[in-house]
Formats: sequence, structure tokens, C-alpha cells
Amino acid sequence: MDTIHSLTELFHHAGSQYQIFDLGRRVQTIDAKQFQAVEAGQQPYPFPLQRHAHLAIAFWNSPQSKQDTIQPWIWFLRLPLDERSLLVQADMGNFIKFVIEATGANLQAEPSKEQQDKLASNPYIFTPKDDKMALFTSQLRVNLQQASSQYYEHAQHYLTGDLGWNNWQTVGIQGFADVCCRLHQDQNSVLVRKALLQLPSEPLYAILGCLEHCNITEKLALRVKELLIKESQQSNPDLFLMSAQIRALAGADKKCLQSAITLILSSQRLSHPEILIAIVGRCWPALQDQTIATTFLLRLAQTGDQILFNQIFTDLVMQPILRMTMLYIIHSEADPKLVSALESLQNNAKQRQ
Repeated sequence: MDTIHSLTELFHHAGSQYQIFDLGRRVQTIDAKQFQAVEAGQQPYPFPLQRHAHLAIAFWNSPQSKQDTIQPWIWFLRLPLDERSLLVQADMGNFIKFVIEATGANLQAEPSKEQQDKLASNPYIFTPKDDKMALFTSQLRVNLQQASSQYYEHAQHYLTGDLGWNNWQTVGIQGFADVCCRLHQDQNSVLVRKALLQLPSEPLYAILGCLEHCNITEKLALRVKELLIKESQQSNPDLFLMSAQIRALAGADKKCLQSAITLILSSQRLSHPEILIAIVGRCWPALQDQTIATTFLLRLAQTGDQILFNQIFTDLVMQPILRMTMLYIIHSEADPKLVSALESLQNNAKQRQ
């Protein structure tokens, strides 16, 4: 048992199959080889949030026959990262130690209540929010080629409009999550695209909240973008609705997403902190474009909230795909307002050392 140093080794030793999901930013799978490299310290964790990796790990034993349904066990883990977004090896080792002490590394058997309680009491376990739990459940079912939940068909029926748009109270978030995770089947993308024009506020926010964790089709992305543009042109735009719309484009084509963000950032009036937080929280890959990233940081500086600027910049520089872009901007010529905010950020960092 002393030779097991990673979750990958643990699952291989137990003969279990597994899938890894990030639950920190967007609910999305992490490639097994990539996660193995992360565990080995060969590359940073790809989606850090607040210097932690928020993971959902589903693992299961091979079914006895094709007719058997896979019933995975699931761990929700919050593991610390260092300043380079690398996993802290000591904490990973501690969690594996918890698992081995509780199960003896025997993942094939159904854990007893005592073992379950012991595993649940370790400091690395966390409970995801309901919306992310619903999206994770739906994505896992799709990945395992399992049937959707019992709420799927009712959500589909509601989205046709036949039940009446105001009769949304009986539609659960799990049903909306199932529909959004299955956009490429049962004409669900068309269903959602048409429904976006009719939905009342509550189910609209619920659907947009689900879409932000899914890869959406081109036509659906264009519909969301059209609604975003329409709202932006209002004399008193709903900035919270626009925030939800921009997050819903997180899984859109890169060109569509970047053009939508460019539109928002072209206006200081629209660059409200709520919208800027939405961009960094869900749409951060769009900031790989240096021009967009510089404009984003300028709008952030123009809010006059230095604490928010420091928090968001620190979050961005922790993202592996953005680190070099952010460091380049620090050392480049920029708008005086942005330069001032960056100098305050650097002075704050020096004072904390």
C-alpha cells in the first residue's frame, strides 16, 4: 500500500474505471492522462479556483454483463494548490492515506457505513452547490451512456410552451440540466433556442445557468448573443441578466464568445463588476487574446475598486493558460488608470511578503 502515491495508481490497483470532473469553474471533464500529469506535478491544475482544485471523481467496477447498469461511487474533493497552481503533494498524500485507512485500498467492495463515515469526515471532502450537482449528474449520465433522470421529459415538455410559460414551478433544475447536457439529441438545442424568447425570469436564469457548463451549438450561441446585444442597447439594461447571458456563452465557439466580450468591454457603462466577474469566472479562456485581456483589466481598473482588481488579477494569473498574458501586461505600456491599478497591486503584494 505504501507504493500508492496518486489517485490514478489507487484506481489502477483496485481495477476500477474512473472519470474526473472539475466543479470549480465550469462543470467539465478532465482527461485522465492530463490528470495523471497533474498528480505527478508535471503540469498545473488546469482550472484553479481560490487556489484549490474542486474535483468530482466517479469510479466504478466493470459490470458483470452488458445489461448491468454502472453504479459509480463519487468523491467530491477540494485539494490545495500552490502559487503555480500545482497540486500540493502532501495534501494529496494525506487524502490517499485517508482512503487506504478507511478501505484498505479495496475499492471493489461496497463500503460499510463506518467506512463511508470515515471517508466523509476527512478535510478534503466538500459539498457542491445544487446547480453544479445537477449539471455533474447529467454530464456523468451522458458520459456513461445512461438514461436521463425522471425530470427530463417534463422539462422538455415545459420548454415547448405547451404547459404554459408561467407553469415553471414544477420543473426541477435537474430536468433543465438534463436538457442542456443533451443539446445534440432530441432536438433539444432547437427547443432551448426557441424557448429563450418566451421564458419568464426564473426559468430563464435557470436555463442560462445550465448552459454555462455546456458546449452549445452555433445557432443557440447566436441566439444568446442576439439577446445579449438587445439587452445592451436598452436605456437601462439589466446588468444581472447580461451577466447570466455572457456566462451562458462560455461553451460557445471561441470567435462568438470573444466578439460578445469585446462588445461588452467596448462600453465602460456595461462593464459593471457583476459582468466582469462573470467573464473571469466562466469565460476566462477568451482573455488569452492580449487585446481583450488588456481592455478587460482597464475596465476592471476603472471600477475604482482596488480590492476587486487585486482579487481578480490574482485569480487570472493563477490560470495556467493566462499566466504569461497577465505577466506580459504587467510589464507593458498601458492606460494610466490600468498602470495605477497594477502598481497598487504590486505594492500590496510586496507589503504581504
